[in-house]
Amino acid sequence: MIKRLLMVASYPESIVGFRGELIREMVARGIEVHVAAPVGGRGATGDAGGEGDAERSAASSRLKASLEALGATLHDIPLSRTGMNPLADLKTLAALMRLMLRVRPDGLFAYTIKPVVYGALAAWVLGVRQRTLLVTGLGYAFTGTQGGAKRRLIKALVRRLYRVALGRAHMVLFQNPDDRRLFIEEGILLDTTASRVINGSGVDLAHFSPVAPSTEPVSFLLIARLLGDKGVREYAEAATRIRQRHPQVRFRLAGWLDDNPDSIAAHELQTWIDDGAIEYLGRLDDVRPAIAECSVYVLPSYREGTPRTVLEAMALGRAVVTTDAPGCRETVAPGVNGYLVEVKNVDALCQALQRYLETPALIVQHGQASRARAEERYDVHRVNHSILEAMGVDTASSCPAGLDPSVVR
Repeated sequence: MIKRLLMVASYPESIVGFRGELIREMVARGIEVHVAAPVGGRGATGDAGGEGDAERSAASSRLKASLEALGATLHDIPLSRTGMNPLADLKTLAALMRLMLRVRPDGLFAYTIKPVVYGALAAWVLGVRQRTLLVTGLGYAFTGTQGGAKRRLIKALVRRLYRVALGRAHMVLFQNPDDRRLFIEEGILLDTTASRVINGSGVDLAHFSPVAPSTEPVSFLLIARLLGDKGVREYAEAATRIRQRHPQVRFRLAGWLDDNPDSIAAHELQTWIDDGAIEYLGRLDDVRPAIAECSVYVLPSYREGTPRTVLEAMALGRAVVTTDAPGCRETVAPGVNGYLVEVKNVDALCQALQRYLETPALIVQHGQASRARAEERYDVHRVNHSILEAMGVDTASSCPAGLDPSVVR
């Protein structure tokens, strides 16, 4: 039984939204939860968000207060989400080891690439008894083909680091079967390491309660970091084409520019706005109003772990158009709660969106099916129970109906 757990995350803004309920459930089981994340100065996150010291300090204070309200303790660590600076990454590893020596956790839960790699190594060196790693997606190193030699070098390095880190885990969790299969095929996940697939991060079905969609005018929405691999360019091109024939149709985009090598350029975004193809909503603290105002949710991503925004849209009762790609394809039953299209295929994307313009009744029909699918597969409490059981916190005998308690590999 884990008594004191260290959770390591790379993106502070997502901790409460993505892991808040998991933290709450851990605390309810008597676990002392500590959360490590880069909440300090600008260099901590590596993001080029243009925030000043006051804004970062306020955000850090809000996160600290939110975690304390859940019963957890926040610790600041230096960690750059992007970039491959060896000295910076060594500082991250050293900081995690110092923190573990202070906190003395007997359990580790780390997710996203750098927390997984450096959290696992630090915990292994210091003998943390139980180490659970969550692969939430493959990121820039694995997705797409742009970038040439640089991307191949990054992929080779990330694959090697992943292999070392995962080999020191007691349990590796994946959010879709394709990622797990790829890790096995490429020799990243060893036969000796236990692993299983869970249904993403789950979604709070009470917080994201269904709202009837509007069908007049039809409105499409994409929420994502503004990266090429999220299919943002394909979405903008589809918007341009469809609005030439149906100028009343709205295409809305929410998200933010990132310092990821695959980021959309600011001038690209501005061109789409100036041309009238896209209504840009900026970065949203609460996505529910934007989803509630849309008719159909769209995510033309190249690959995901399990796309959180799709789960939120499904919970609110929205039809979904996404790609037949790992992580995305699991969320949609074609013709039931939405459509799957080929990655990077703008023609196919336009055809799928056009179906909702030609038959608006599908918006309501597919939206209701999305809510039912979210209730069946993606309830955050079911997903969290599966995570806790995999960590040895909950026993298999208490696993809710519909969850497979067996450990594969």
